[in-house]
Amino acid sequence: MTGKLETIYAQTLTGGLTRPRLEENLSADVCVIGGGLAGINVALGLVQRGKSVVLLESRCLGWGASGRNGGFVLGGYAAGPYELYKKLGASQARQIYGLTLSALKLIRQRAKDFGIPCDITDGHLKCSWYDEPESQKKTVDFLKENFGENIEFWPREKVRDVCRTDRYYDAYFYPGYFHMNPLGYIQGLAGVIESKGGRIFEYSPALAVEETSSGSRVKTASGTVHAAHIVYCGSAYFNGLEKRLSRACLPVSTYVMVTEPLSREKMASAITKPYAIRDTRWTDDYYRILPDNSLLWGGRVGLGTRVPANLDRAMLGDLLKIYPQLEGVRVKSAWAGIMGYTTHKMPHIGRLRDGVWSCTNFGGNGLGPTTAGGEMIAAAIAQGDETYKLFERFGHQWTGGPLGPLVAQGVYYSWGIADALHETGNAFKRAQRKKAAARRTAR
Repeated sequence: MTGKLETIYAQTLTGGLTRPRLEENLSADVCVIGGGLAGINVALGLVQRGKSVVLLESRCLGWGASGRNGGFVLGGYAAGPYELYKKLGASQARQIYGLTLSALKLIRQRAKDFGIPCDITDGHLKCSWYDEPESQKKTVDFLKENFGENIEFWPREKVRDVCRTDRYYDAYFYPGYFHMNPLGYIQGLAGVIESKGGRIFEYSPALAVEETSSGSRVKTASGTVHAAHIVYCGSAYFNGLEKRLSRACLPVSTYVMVTEPLSREKMASAITKPYAIRDTRWTDDYYRILPDNSLLWGGRVGLGTRVPANLDRAMLGDLLKIYPQLEGVRVKSAWAGIMGYTTHKMPHIGRLRDGVWSCTNFGGNGLGPTTAGGEMIAAAIAQGDETYKLFERFGHQWTGGPLGPLVAQGVYYSWGIADALHETGNAFKRAQRKKAAARRTAR
């Protein structure tokens, strides 16, 4: 990846959005390290609670996964609801999951109250790749009963009115989930932080942290910040300042493509509603229609940080496997983003030791959970709130060091094999049902 944001989101931003480098010695209540969604949410929560804050970003705000993602705003975490239920039990799983549902409401409210132009669009449709309506209905019932989700089961006829492809069967629909421009949202929140006295510095990586009896001194190339508290929010972009976090973070690349704008007729031949859409495979595709009627398409997982050659062609091929009627569309841009995963797929939110905190490693579902995490850390520092302790049991397991990405790639390939086996088994069951129906008719 290059040193600048090459995403479609960056192209929609207008001038006056760059911040200065840190070139002085400052003091604050809190120093936040990392200017993505997590860091911005922590900083906003703190200034709203009357704390002085300095935020340091090594490049530009949202340069990492926060400004490169698909813009899906969902409940839950990278660890699925069944995993949480099994690990935590019904009560605690509902509590920790509910934090993200509250965060979705807070995102909407902040965008409205602060007048942030980030193109919020309602609706999330998760389409089944397999002919398993009863399984889909069970999932809907499970999420309603155990997590209080607002969710609907959609039969395939209704799904295919929206997604004109025979690749999908039934689906479940979340009317309260939405999608938006994540970088526009970050920039809007940054402006609010600054209006409340917070200081934000770009191209100012934290190079060293010295912990003292009175707090921590964070050093950059040309300045320092002395703060009673520091919060690490760097995810996959840690530079080793906090070994406990960097060893527990696995950097994983994923990819996004955006087409040239389509005519209304061309788009409607494939997709008729501007929902956020994904499928139920482990190796799923996810996509949505953008305001200019172009199509954002995401998916795949890669080893390392280098953007693959012919990424645009590969992503377009994935699109055409689902919607062959869009043959002839052209790709406007394609990019990579690096996510910070943990072995348990839950974020690191909490206190590392006195005056040292973390809000990081959200594993590919960040817009809602980073908002929840930011509120938890801000409330803990400013008010002594202990909600963050819900996350203590997940720990900081080692992710394998240099071999971690190889393991991650192997896991991704195993998911693809599992998807293929599932699809083969599903096709066999359909064939058996057809044979049984034919025998009954013959009688």
